[in-house]
Amino acid sequence: MLRSQYTVTRPVYSDDSFAIDHEKVFRLRKTPLDKVKEYLTCDSKRIKNVVLSLLPIIGWMRIYRIKEWLLGDVVSGVSTGLVAIMQGLAFSLLASLPPSYGLYTAFFPVLTYFFLGTSRHISVGSFPVLSLMVGAVVTRLVPEVGPSANITGFDNLTMYEKRVVVASSLTFLMGIFQLAMGLLQVGFIVVYLSDTLVSGFTTAAAVHILVSQLKFVLGLEVPGISGPLSIIYTLEENFVQITSTNICDLVMSIIIMIVVFIAKELNDKYKAKLPVPIPIEVIMTIISCGLSYGFNFEKRFGVSIVGKMVSGYESPIAPSIEVFQESAVEAFPIAIVGFAVAFSVAKVYSIKHDYTIDGNQELIAFGVSNIFGASFRSFAASTALSRSAVQESSGGRTQIAGLISALMAMVVTLALGFLLEPLPRSVLGALVIVNLKGMLMQFREIPYLWRRDKTECVVWLGTCIGAILLGLDLGLGVGLGIELLTVVFRTQFPRCSVLASIAGSDLYKDRKDYVELYEPQGVKIFRIPSPIFFANIDFFKDKLIEAVGFNPLRVLRKRNKALMKIKAMWQKRDVNITEKGMWDLFLQMTDESQMKPSETASELKGLPFKVCWNAELPACISVPRVDIHSVILDFSAVSFLDISALKGLKAMLKEFIHVDVNVYIASCDVYILETLHSCMFFDDEIHTSMFFPTIHDAMLHVLETRKDINTGCVSHQRKQPSDIEIQSTAVLDPDPAVEVETSPLSPC
Repeated sequence: MLRSQYTVTRPVYSDDSFAIDHEKVFRLRKTPLDKVKEYLTCDSKRIKNVVLSLLPIIGWMRIYRIKEWLLGDVVSGVSTGLVAIMQGLAFSLLASLPPSYGLYTAFFPVLTYFFLGTSRHISVGSFPVLSLMVGAVVTRLVPEVGPSANITGFDNLTMYEKRVVVASSLTFLMGIFQLAMGLLQVGFIVVYLSDTLVSGFTTAAAVHILVSQLKFVLGLEVPGISGPLSIIYTLEENFVQITSTNICDLVMSIIIMIVVFIAKELNDKYKAKLPVPIPIEVIMTIISCGLSYGFNFEKRFGVSIVGKMVSGYESPIAPSIEVFQESAVEAFPIAIVGFAVAFSVAKVYSIKHDYTIDGNQELIAFGVSNIFGASFRSFAASTALSRSAVQESSGGRTQIAGLISALMAMVVTLALGFLLEPLPRSVLGALVIVNLKGMLMQFREIPYLWRRDKTECVVWLGTCIGAILLGLDLGLGVGLGIELLTVVFRTQFPRCSVLASIAGSDLYKDRKDYVELYEPQGVKIFRIPSPIFFANIDFFKDKLIEAVGFNPLRVLRKRNKALMKIKAMWQKRDVNITEKGMWDLFLQMTDESQMKPSETASELKGLPFKVCWNAELPACISVPRVDIHSVILDFSAVSFLDISALKGLKAMLKEFIHVDVNVYIASCDVYILETLHSCMFFDDEIHTSMFFPTIHDAMLHVLETRKDINTGCVSHQRKQPSDIEIQSTAVLDPDPAVEVETSPLSPC
């Protein structure tokens, strides 16, 4: 196939010669003090930007198209509101709270997010994973069996009132953490939660949620259990009481799960044809309420129902400082998970609809929303993918849809809540379980990850198993630890390689990967594809020694010992030197100042020659042979060097120099060079002339400087005279691919 070609003719550059030919622009770098002054500078433009940043509603309200968007937002708000009400009731059971408090979570946080949030499509409210994490703290401090935690504010309160205080105080603290992170501009923290980790974590949460809802589906009285291995103890309690299963609850739950599952599959299959998804949860809830009320399920079959709904809104409450002290450890991971999930969903829709979201502002928005909501007894708010999908797919364009959904929750709380009192709790449990399908199906990622990236698979499995067995808070810590270990492993033990030239080109690839390679004898090109820092500098040294085939420090010591023997033989005029024609071992030196300063300099005093170590030595002298005269280090993938690595690199370069091996560094980042200069890296032995802009420049320089020495070459294809300039021919071709044809490297 014909391909385009190009011709480049230029001198061979080192970094020094390149600086001479090309003047560099001087850039004045800002000091930390300058950045602080700039940050504290206040003018009208900056005030405007701050206001627009803190109140994103101003930005999208200015471009709001009433005729085109309002109807879609209203329809979307109604659809989302119905789902939010049902999910709020169901997820409040996960938080071990009365169902009516789920309606608070569907209302209060939405009001503040409407003004402060940057996403236009996510539906703010309860999220099953957060509800379960809140529920673990609630049951720990206020268990169903046994005394509650020793907290002053619990005096004269019922069990459910105590639980509401714990949940709202925990949510308040969670909001403080989120707000503080947003103000400190640390929204980047979400990058440490990879998609793999979040997938494993949410899958484990789905398993916990499934187990926690079994007692409602089966109609059993199982106390809430928290802490490590709680899932095993909960399953044990369920199986111990399995003979006491309420058949009415079980049958009703199975029917609801089957119907809702089928309806959701139909929604997915025909979503392009349906104007709005079928609100199957709402339909089944209404039917269940009617049947429960008409046939009196509570008294006739012993079914546990929602019971008395709180009518209206209660006055704000202050959070409990003692609950803060008891739950601070759990509040922080809840804050991180809530933000990470919401930001991930928001990012999906921002890309789809072409607008930007701000991670730091999202932290502020959710922080304020949770603080405001907790003051009115709501629990942790984030977003749910299913609810956000309803809001977006049903025509929602802005958070006006979210505001309408909140108003629907308010109407139910103020006027229609009594209609939900006959609703069996098993119905809510069944709705929770059937909505876990998406999270539970993430188990299918295991074979995919194992085939594609076993390290990522380990992260997924470690996070999932850790969260299942140890609980969601400790499991998240385990997952983060495993993920950070994989990062450390990949940077501390990178895949180093020895490069060679592709025959007829200036391209250099791993010599294990290609057949047509061209490698001059006596030259090694070594590549390390990671930053060099204190943790991997020793690994870097070991891999380089393995690549060149000798340890320069060991060779140096052997040579020192050999020189001591040679010096003694010379002083004694040993026949091995004077009479048996061993002078060919040495190169005559008439100017002692030409000798390179090294550790061997003291041993050369009194000797009028320099030893040729690659010649055949006397039997009494054993020195490792060094067939390498030049080493080229490819630094194109090295993004930084720390002080420890810098010292180790300098020592390693000197070791090679002392055994007469020239070292060159190619493609070094300019900021690394600045660091080397500032840290006094260069001296009488290590010069800036060792640095080259490309590997090919360094290689051609080596061949030019060694052209008077017969080193020979090893090639799998052909050998041609070297050319110090890169030359090729450009030919127009319909194929857009570009082929580089260059004179290959060859023997000097």
